[in-house]
Amino acid sequence: MNRLLVLAVPSKGRLKEQVEAWLQDCSLSLSVSGGDRGYAADLKGVSGITVRLLSAGDIAEALEAGEVHLGVTGEDLLRERGPNIDRDVLLLQALGFGRADLVVAAPRSWLDVENMSDLEEVAHDMLARTGRRMRVATKYLVQTRAFFARHGIADYRISESAGATEGAPAAGAAELVVDITTTGATLQANGLKILSDGVILKSEAHLAASRLADWTPGNLASAEALLRILEARASAHGSATLVWPSQAGDEDLSRQFESLGASRRPNGLLVPNAKVAEIATSLTAAGRGPVTVSRPDFVFDVQSKATEALKAHCGQF
Repeated sequence: MNRLLVLAVPSKGRLKEQVEAWLQDCSLSLSVSGGDRGYAADLKGVSGITVRLLSAGDIAEALEAGEVHLGVTGEDLLRERGPNIDRDVLLLQALGFGRADLVVAAPRSWLDVENMSDLEEVAHDMLARTGRRMRVATKYLVQTRAFFARHGIADYRISESAGATEGAPAAGAAELVVDITTTGATLQANGLKILSDGVILKSEAHLAASRLADWTPGNLASAEALLRILEARASAHGSATLVWPSQAGDEDLSRQFESLGASRRPNGLLVPNAKVAEIATSLTAAGRGPVTVSRPDFVFDVQSKATEALKAHCGQF
């Protein structure tokens, strides 16, 4: 029996909308079974793949357990699974959305606390004066403990948060918070400030693969087909094609731009967006032109870095 590759995507919220828009941009679409509240879907545009709709946290858990082959979730949720996550899960592609920072925040009224070393002194002093450890409200226990340990802070205890973490200091439930923020506005509204060296993780949504899943040759082939589409679209977003009427010496001239990230194409160059103006100006100065700039829909390379990483991760190389 040929078992389908299982791709897990978020079932609700802003991240679900962003994933659907990302797939649509790649000329892929989800067809949900059972209406809007269904928990299974088909991915139109690539064969051999079934889609499972889960919460972002459940996707991280399913990847670690090998219950799904691929999944889209936040790096913060994956890192919270523990120190072995890099052994069991491979981050294949950062997606550029779902961005948020996991940070340490203290009350703004703590004027003499600006960084983690200041926090160490406050924690030690609080324990000496009151016999009570400084409390840290968070949902991110694993990353908080690891980060505080790296900074040599031991005189604290975690107050596990089940609700609005940023409100814990004002409510008297904790002195500090470790939480996710996108702009810092909510922390600021609750009288908190992010410590200067208190950014634990700059997170964003990732496409990730489970090493522990049952990877058949058919699953790997389906994964490669999907990954090549996703990579080709990402490459297209970052590139432009420069074309001009060909003449003798074009090949030698084009080689001069390879150090700027350009690569030769028939009658032109594929150029990183940031270098378009510089290279186009150099071409016209060399007597080439008019130079036309166009945007490709997809740029399929011979090699797929994500596929090679996945196969190596699964012991296929």
